[in-house]
Amino acid sequence: MLLRDKVVVVSGIGPGLGRSIAVQSARAGADVVLASRTESRLTEVAKEVTDLGRRAVAVPTDINDESDAERLVSSTLDAFGRVDALVNNAFAMPPMTDLVKVDVDQVRQAYDTNVFSALKLTRLFVPALEESRGSVVMINSAVLRHSRRTFGAYKMTKSSLLALAQSLATELGPRGVRVNSVAPGYIWADNLKFYFAYLAQKRGITAEEVYEETASTIDLRKLPEPDEIADAVVFLASELARAITGQCLDVNGGEYHA
Repeated sequence: MLLRDKVVVVSGIGPGLGRSIAVQSARAGADVVLASRTESRLTEVAKEVTDLGRRAVAVPTDINDESDAERLVSSTLDAFGRVDALVNNAFAMPPMTDLVKVDVDQVRQAYDTNVFSALKLTRLFVPALEESRGSVVMINSAVLRHSRRTFGAYKMTKSSLLALAQSLATELGPRGVRVNSVAPGYIWADNLKFYFAYLAQKRGITAEEVYEETASTIDLRKLPEPDEIADAVVFLASELARAITGQCLDVNGGEYHA
């Protein structure tokens, strides 16, 4: 119960990591505020939280919309009167193509969600987080650790998000607010399972063989699952991490060594 009676706000609730962060926070004792554009998804995850005996507030939110973001803050404070952790998990995938030919406007749109909205949402929650001496966790990516072709725009946005988290840690530390990042590698959830099935069909092998090939490059020989990454978020939001700020915790099974 690392988050017993804490209030955790999670943006970007979806079927994978966003859901796991919300549910694992509830398992750790937290009440959870769920933010996403898809109301049906919010309803499903809210039920999982309440089934665990914790309270859930679902707030349909487009975090790129200023009024929606402000409503998320007011809804949280109206419901619970406090905020102990904000998890910036909302994400928009930029074009996966070489930087020399990428559509710059599409990259700019990804920056709006991945970086600027995380900054704006964090700023809105700062007064409440300062009052609770709470924390912010940014969901980053293992793309920080490589420069493969077609990943350039993705790496640009995530590198900027890391710089944002580190700078906010310096600014907010004197006010008692910690800011950290979690950088997952592969996440063994529906999207990756679908992709591995596609690769298997294309190559005439099984999805299990694609998994084994991929896992063979990882120290632990397995791909991290959403709950395993969410547990790192819970740790950074908890009092066990009370002396940790400005750090990026890689959760990749040993695929990269930062």
